[in-house]
Amino acid sequence: MSWNYLKGPGGKMGSRGLGLVLACCLLLTFACGPVLGRVPPGQQEQQEQEGTREPPLDPAERTEEKHEKYNPKQGEEPTASRCFRCCDPGTPVYQAIPVPQINITILKGEKGDRGDRGLQGKYGKPGSVGARGHVGPKGQKGSMGAPGDRCKNHYAAFSVGRKKPLHSNDYYQTVIFDTEFVNLYSHFNMFTGKFYCYVPGIYFFSLNVHTWNQKETYLHIMKNGEEVVILYAQVSDRSIMQSQSLMLELQEQDEVWVRLFKGERENAIFSDEFDTYITFSGYLVKHAAEP
Repeated sequence: MSWNYLKGPGGKMGSRGLGLVLACCLLLTFACGPVLGRVPPGQQEQQEQEGTREPPLDPAERTEEKHEKYNPKQGEEPTASRCFRCCDPGTPVYQAIPVPQINITILKGEKGDRGDRGLQGKYGKPGSVGARGHVGPKGQKGSMGAPGDRCKNHYAAFSVGRKKPLHSNDYYQTVIFDTEFVNLYSHFNMFTGKFYCYVPGIYFFSLNVHTWNQKETYLHIMKNGEEVVILYAQVSDRSIMQSQSLMLELQEQDEVWVRLFKGERENAIFSDEFDTYITFSGYLVKHAAEP
């Protein structure tokens, strides 16, 4: 720019030239002021170590310090500022300012009406069995119950004897007893020599006899015409007491008795009028209706 350009037609500086000069001075002030006001790095560190406190800065010095903050360091070229358009490729992405969050729990309104009951969900899988709990306290004694039915007891028993000897013949003989020790409810018939069952259940029976010298002893305990058990003694020079016992389950109207074997061989049982050598006994052990 030539100096003549700044002068007016009369050779003197016009108002236009004066304005341009002032504008140039202002640009030089803003451009060179921060550089001239910078403090060398070594001097700045020395001031910090000595702990000297600088006096408050006036507004002009604050402006220079602000420019120094944004100027590059010594030995670095200042980065030229650029303007970008939002549509240009490679536009730097600036961090978005986070939207302020509002805690809605603070803004609690009034309680609403209760909604309708929802549908029942599916049943879950059964869990494992838990541990056994502690024994609870003992409960109070209950009240007395109503009186029950009268207990029904069932009995059946007999015990009979014979004081006469008996020898075998060509036929089977039913042993008839002539002495009655016990005959509860007369279930044992003394004329037929048989026990008749009127109370069904389990019975125990026992037979005792005295053998005869040089003769065989051969008897059976019979049930309804069938041989159940045998009482046997071989021929011997000495007479002995021989016994047999068993338990039978009887139904009503069953019959039990003692039979002497027929005379294919000499067979006999001994007794006399002074003592009872032959006995036959039986009694009910358990009624059939009992559990």
